Amino acid sequence: MAHRKAELITVDDPHDPRLGDYTDLTDVELRRRREPAEGLFIAEGEKVIRRALHAGYTMRSMLLSEKWTEQMSDVIAEASAPVYLVSPELAERVTGYHVHRGALASMQRKPLPEPEELLRAAPSSVVAPEPVVDRADTGTSSAAAPRQSAGCRVAIFEDIVDHANLGAAFRNAAALGVDAVFLTPRCADPLYRRAVKVSMGTVFRVPWTRLTSWPKDLDLFRRSGFVTAALCLDEKSITVDELAARRYENLALMLGTEGDGLSVGAQRAADEWVRIPMVAGVDSLNVAAASAVAFYATRL
Repeated sequence: MAHRKAELITVDDPHDPRLGDYTDLTDVELRRRREPAEGLFIAEGEKVIRRALHAGYTMRSMLLSEKWTEQMSDVIAEASAPVYLVSPELAERVTGYHVHRGALASMQRKPLPEPEELLRAAPSSVVAPEPVVDRADTGTSSAAAPRQSAGCRVAIFEDIVDHANLGAAFRNAAALGVDAVFLTPRCADPLYRRAVKVSMGTVFRVPWTRLTSWPKDLDLFRRSGFVTAALCLDEKSITVDELAARRYENLALMLGTEGDGLSVGAQRAADEWVRIPMVAGVDSLNVAAASAVAFYATRL
């Protein structure tokens, strides 16, 4: 079967039903309900769109202003979905904000794996790094070598509701070699536009799924040979350096919601309690910052 090339379609009506995926992007509650239910998410900006495609997500459509068609010409040429050309003014009327990056794509979500499946697959399930093109050269590209390790580290995020924090935590996980991320049922959507944007598309690099029965699901990690380590402020906790020195082969790092941190139930179910030592009267770090410290300190 021949590959159907993208259609370039000029649209000048903000109420055109073909632009339905892009309407009211600033209405957080609406989009949080609608996007998972309809199996879509929005990728914003050239880099994020390219990273979504590289990770194997299917494009439903793309929304571009005219000046971005040349820069995205290779994506357009390979796409099998319509590309809607709109004026910046019309894009703002449809989405509810000024689309200063000039390019949006509606992408099809993938089914989430079962937690047991993801634990079995990690770390072999990590998405390969995208090729890095040397612009000063002749277009040749290379990719970073995959990390070689016999051990496995995963992160468990409990009830993180701020999309920016969740996106930053995913970016930290991708940058610092975390093999998979598990979200509790009340966690924010990592594929929400702001989370994807803050993560710079690295949310597509790290395999993730949702847990369904929290904190009972921690038994899954124990059965799979993981030590669960809860980041908390209890005086009986060990430091993150002490945790790293124990060099557990399979480690699950647990981080809690903004403000309250990990729930009492999650802490009680954990194997280890861990703290990041603070000075100058500061009691804790933002959860995204704390994740970066923990991921770096325990790197394999």
